[in-house]
Amino acid sequence: MTTGLRKRHIVLALLAALAIITFLDRLAIAVAGPRIQADLNIPTHLWGWVLGSFVLAYGIFEIPTGAMGDRIGQRKVLARIVLWWSAFTALTGAAHSFWFLVLVRFLFGAGEAGAFPNASGVIARWFPVHERARAQGAVFAASRLGGALTPLLVVPLQAAIGWRATFLVLGLIGVVWAAVWLAWYRDDCRQQPGISPEEIAEIGPQASVGRHRDAPWGVLLGSPQLWLIAAMYFCYAAGPWFYFSWFPTFLMRGAGFSEREMGWFATLPFLLGAAGSLVGGVVGDRLVRRWGLRAGRKRLAVGSLLVSSLLVVALALSRDKTLVVALSTLGFGIMDLMLASAWAVCLDVGAAHAGVVTGVMNTAGQGGGFVCTVLFGYVVRATGSYRAPLALVAAMLACSAALFARIDPARPLVPTTVSALKEAR
Repeated sequence: MTTGLRKRHIVLALLAALAIITFLDRLAIAVAGPRIQADLNIPTHLWGWVLGSFVLAYGIFEIPTGAMGDRIGQRKVLARIVLWWSAFTALTGAAHSFWFLVLVRFLFGAGEAGAFPNASGVIARWFPVHERARAQGAVFAASRLGGALTPLLVVPLQAAIGWRATFLVLGLIGVVWAAVWLAWYRDDCRQQPGISPEEIAEIGPQASVGRHRDAPWGVLLGSPQLWLIAAMYFCYAAGPWFYFSWFPTFLMRGAGFSEREMGWFATLPFLLGAAGSLVGGVVGDRLVRRWGLRAGRKRLAVGSLLVSSLLVVALALSRDKTLVVALSTLGFGIMDLMLASAWAVCLDVGAAHAGVVTGVMNTAGQGGGFVCTVLFGYVVRATGSYRAPLALVAAMLACSAALFARIDPARPLVPTTVSALKEAR
């Protein structure tokens, strides 16, 4: 392990800031949801479409934006992504009807698509194999921190200036990040001002991945393992998207919490999720060193998915407020233990095409998130219960565990990357 501050640590700090802003802007609408629904007279089943429109667009544009980063570089693409989504975050506050809000959130999702695949592409270029899960874990821990900060910021802000002005304030934050990113970051780590030859040697063969490449679509899409990864993430996404979209409303209308209580308790799952992402990254890398790539990547992920599935079932059955807080917090934290390993697998099997592979996986995840988000509202309308849809969430998490167990992280999707991967390992 290296010691001291490296340029790649600064890169990771910028990616962590990106992840925080991403989730702050993404989840603000879930926290402000009860007020927006009341203001615009949007019923519960239609509110699912407002939330789902973002997920749908995010999924549609995830693969092409991930591929664009691989082709022309993550520096330009990430700056465009952040500026686009910041503009539509601000425009959310101008919504005056259901359809206008759906359109704005769809365009918001189209703009934000590719953020995490491109962040993974940066990690593939800047980090050696044995540091990847930790780097991914840090990025996703930061995203969960953004989720934890969202209710703490949005609830008092909308109380002070209204929900419309709140979205304008949030939209300005990303502009600052984009300016810093463009001024400092370079796609090829060997061209980064001030980087030492020692650090380039530490990064190893990954440094040569700085060359931009077109994706071999026929080989990638013809790989059964890529579709297995996609199916795994489709099922997994039902879990986090419950927290991203419906959890604040579930606390208020399903578990009887006040808006003030929701503002505090809705942060706890994301805080434990941040810890879970960090721990999952560190432990995942250690397990790879101890057991090898196959067992190291899979065992932690499969176990965490199974346990989180059981915790969601328990959450659906609980009626005590303290138990609701404890189970929902623990469920998300354990669920996030798998996240770093899942994204690291995409880097393992994708190599120079990591942006495309993570884009495919995350597109599938948005598909699962869209299905879960929209169905949740209809199940609530049909049953009159905010707890009934949790059975669907738990079942999809269990399916994700079964699919993850069949993935082989040691088998690259593109045969020409085999020798480079062996050198890196």
